Amino acid sequence: MSHVLCLGAVPDWLIAEVRAAGLTVLIDDPQGHEAQVTGILRRSGGVSAALMDRFPALEVISSLGVGYDMIDTEAARARGIAVGHTPDVLNEEVADLTMALLLATLRQIPQGNRYLLDGKWPGGQFPLTPSLQGRTIGMIGMGRIGSCIARRLAGFDVPVVYHSRSPRADSPLRHYPDLMEMARDVDTLIAIVPGGPETRHLIDRALLQALGPQGVVINVARGSVLDEEALIGALTKGEILAAGLDVFENEPSPDPRLFNLPNSLVTPHLGSGTVPTRHAMWELVRDNLLRWYQGEVMPAVVPGSVRRRLS
Repeated sequence: MSHVLCLGAVPDWLIAEVRAAGLTVLIDDPQGHEAQVTGILRRSGGVSAALMDRFPALEVISSLGVGYDMIDTEAARARGIAVGHTPDVLNEEVADLTMALLLATLRQIPQGNRYLLDGKWPGGQFPLTPSLQGRTIGMIGMGRIGSCIARRLAGFDVPVVYHSRSPRADSPLRHYPDLMEMARDVDTLIAIVPGGPETRHLIDRALLQALGPQGVVINVARGSVLDEEALIGALTKGEILAAGLDVFENEPSPDPRLFNLPNSLVTPHLGSGTVPTRHAMWELVRDNLLRWYQGEVMPAVVPGSVRRRLS
């Protein structure tokens, strides 16, 4: 009988459905059944080549989330292991969170809430804040989620430009082939690119300095995209105005210095974290996994992955 190893907390209803499909479910620990593990259902933690090698019969990895930088996809491809993920179903939700984070960072909504709760209002009005109006937004990335964010920004009547490896034929927005040039021309950066070696510390000290003292950085991509040491320095020295971060280099224990900066707004990776969207994501995790075992085409796999079990 095939065994499926769950990495991280998985909903009880999903575990029940996997078992109902005739599969044995193991929670976090293979419990001596390494040779029988043919599937991994992943919520958290990395899936390295070394981990794959522990399971000689491994066929499929079904992962929660659109990002797959925590999975060694090259190793999976070399071993013929299918890798599923959950794109598209979270696009709108992450875009909503991005707008909330952008507005809260600029208008200092958490700080205003604390000002009121601390009883400071009778002593004077809360200080005036920066505004979204009059800003130019530079998107780092214009994929599925980036396009949803840009569509929302259009409703705020602010100019939007973007940087990506190649221009989108379906986008009327100005494309910057050079990220540094874009940073010099805008005052607000929103990062929504995949993680991994190619984008590690894409936002570094030089880019922050190019953005300038009125600059705002919003990161809803991966923590690795932003050099946090450089960011902390820039925020402390006033080299940029503010930052809103939903992702961090070290999750779930970010650098505590980010918590105490008055111009830093941090949230605990809330991007897709609503009840309906997370349920839809788990349904896609289930469909990827079970359709593999049923010999059907997996609905959502990472680029280059096999999609169907052939035997």
